[in-house]
Amino acid sequence: MEFGKFGGQFVGGEVLQAVKEVERAYAKYADDLDFWSEFKTYLKEYANRPSLLYYAANLTEMLGGAKIYLKREDLNHTGSHKINNVLGQALLAKRMNKTKLIAETGAGQHGVATATIAALFGMECEIHMGYEDVIKQSMNVYRMELLGAKVIIVHDGLKTLKEAVDSALCAWSKELDKSFYLIGSAVGPHPYPKMVREFQKVIGEEIKEQLHSKEQRLPDYVIACVGGGSNAIGAFYEFINHEEVNLIGVEAAGKGLDTKEHASTITKGVEGVIHGMNTICLFEENGEISPVYSLSAGLDYPGVGPEHAYLHETKRVKYVSATDEEAVRAFEVLSRVEGIIPAIESAHALVETIKLAPKLNKDQIIVVNLSGRGDKDVKQIAKYRNYELVD
Repeated sequence: MEFGKFGGQFVGGEVLQAVKEVERAYAKYADDLDFWSEFKTYLKEYANRPSLLYYAANLTEMLGGAKIYLKREDLNHTGSHKINNVLGQALLAKRMNKTKLIAETGAGQHGVATATIAALFGMECEIHMGYEDVIKQSMNVYRMELLGAKVIIVHDGLKTLKEAVDSALCAWSKELDKSFYLIGSAVGPHPYPKMVREFQKVIGEEIKEQLHSKEQRLPDYVIACVGGGSNAIGAFYEFINHEEVNLIGVEAAGKGLDTKEHASTITKGVEGVIHGMNTICLFEENGEISPVYSLSAGLDYPGVGPEHAYLHETKRVKYVSATDEEAVRAFEVLSRVEGIIPAIESAHALVETIKLAPKLNKDQIIVVNLSGRGDKDVKQIAKYRNYELVD
């Protein structure tokens, strides 16, 4: 296992052989200076990195406690952190002579990023998305199709992210010779969780460098939302060995932890296998994977990346949760106070920030990973607030 007892390759048959091919390719290029140089060039010249570290002065003043900085991944090309990982995996796919990218998506941001890079690199692209998420994120569906991707709408099960992953894996297994499965989060069989973290850790590296330039010190807290966990592990990784930096991951509590309509995997889950990895997962009494719910399509996943499971077990990261209502309120607060509309996923991290900041001293610092922009969520939040939009 790669992360204590968590991780592994719990797949079989031809899919295992394909995973092994990815593992060998990543091992080959992990120390290839030309590969990383090309990756970093695309991050800078195409993805718009480094992303801004923004001092949220108004929010800081309103809360009356710690200084709050926002890591503006929402300003990246395509509007979220997802493009970091997509660029890395797509460059690997090209070196493996693959001509087609297959991906799953929940909120649509990973799908949009994958479709974008497929267009840039002249590759075929197929995105699998649950029907319920299609309804929530119809604009992103159009964006993917506009970019040339074929969107496969999944009607199985709860028609959300888990089923989209199942469908994408099935599609990959039927054309392993030409296609590459581009996983969007720090989940799945080895080497995907490690690979995704390596492509996302630029977030934390930039936070460390930028905050040192602004404040000549490390943050006291780094906070990020957690579904599968890619934005969070990207923000956290640079600080794991800095014990003085508190790391907090915020899961989706949906309609409440006392209901079955939530996606708080670490808070309420147990060890088990999902999508080729041993991790923490939500299960029913009969052993089946539990249905999950969140207003946020990007967080309604019944498992979590195995590195997060390990960081929870070792108590290096604290994992909490936020309800739909709390997240919507935080979404509204940041919009009105700072003029920044966050993704509803990112708003979960803001919930904990709003709770924590007033309890801290004014010389302490919180960095929140603003993992994406909220354009995609405005229509959904308006509906949640019973606001009538004019077509």
